[in-house]
Amino acid sequence: MSSLIPTLMEENHARLGRNLVSRHTRLDTPADRIGVAIGMRRTGKTCLLIQAMQGLVAEGVPEESILFLNFEDDRLQPLDLEGAARLVDAFYAWAPENHERQTFVCLDEVHALPEWSRLVRRLHDTRRMRLFLTGSSAKLLSREIATELRGRSLATEVWPYSFSEWMGAPGPRPPHGQRALDQLRPRLVAYLDEGGFPEVKGLEPALRLRLLQDYVDVVVFRDVVERHGISNLPLARFLTRTLLRNVGRSLSLTRLHNDLRSQGRKVSKDSLFEYMDYFEDAFLSFGVPLHEASTRKVENAPRKVYAIDPGLVAAFRIGGQDLGQRFENLVYLDLRRQGCEIAYYLTRSRREVDFVARYPDGRQELIQVCWDTSDPATMERETTALVEAREELGMDGRILTMEAYLEGVTR
Repeated sequence: MSSLIPTLMEENHARLGRNLVSRHTRLDTPADRIGVAIGMRRTGKTCLLIQAMQGLVAEGVPEESILFLNFEDDRLQPLDLEGAARLVDAFYAWAPENHERQTFVCLDEVHALPEWSRLVRRLHDTRRMRLFLTGSSAKLLSREIATELRGRSLATEVWPYSFSEWMGAPGPRPPHGQRALDQLRPRLVAYLDEGGFPEVKGLEPALRLRLLQDYVDVVVFRDVVERHGISNLPLARFLTRTLLRNVGRSLSLTRLHNDLRSQGRKVSKDSLFEYMDYFEDAFLSFGVPLHEASTRKVENAPRKVYAIDPGLVAAFRIGGQDLGQRFENLVYLDLRRQGCEIAYYLTRSRREVDFVARYPDGRQELIQVCWDTSDPATMERETTALVEAREELGMDGRILTMEAYLEGVTR
């Protein structure tokens, strides 16, 4: 396996020459920390690594001091801790001058290596080396970051393109006023259909649909079924589609369990909770809890469901446009990109407010999302819920309409 190093370095040279779309997200890490990029497959984690490598070369770092290893590369299989260590040693043997200078090692999909954190910690502590990692498992990485890599690493979440990135930002902002809104409205609808995965941008609809559905299948098989040793594949696929078709809605697993049992499906309620946890671990879907002081009430209340990308929701929808659901999903993702802690709220009269957002600076805000403002009854319902929540929680709030969202894009 060590004989692969010359080939890997040649591939690395070609990789450094790629012209990549710039992202708002950066893998900016202090020199004494391990940089970690986490997120679902195909969101652009590897591109962030390559951009970080390109930045090093632009600063004068020799290409020969940069090693890139993808731990899901079939040529490296089977790979254990000892084999990975030998690969790093072979990198130094290939370019002996690396012993005398700082090196840069990028480990892609690092969680595929059993006990990876032991190797990373040793390399960080014993060699003059900067390390950059990616992974598509939130828990595997966060657990190790919180234990063995505590104080040594800094994690960055990588999401699909936001609406601004999808439009080509950074760059000139659209003009202000009604003209800008008229221009942006169809583009927002197109984004809600297409989503933000980099590879699907601009593809014709049928191909985009196949590719997005394939993304989900890969996550289910590799990051859920294989990673967690699941034997009930039909249940995993059924639950995946249920989640993607119910974004923005409260999903009671107790009710879902009863429905499955009534259909003759043998499944435990604990399995449903485990699967939900696995999907969130793989960044496919997320559960938003109820905003409530009582821990017991929070645990017993249904969670609202959101997906990693509105394009995936569109790829699995049945029937109508569901633009309102996907718009709410977009707002959820924008809040996550800002590092918010998110919950939903039910007033004493059981009216729902979509989001209680707690920003990194501690500020809290109620956000009610409304796509179609043309129906007076809808606006009255949304406004009444927001007013009640403001009074009950003593918290500022706003209704975020499509027009208000687009006005924010032009600022």
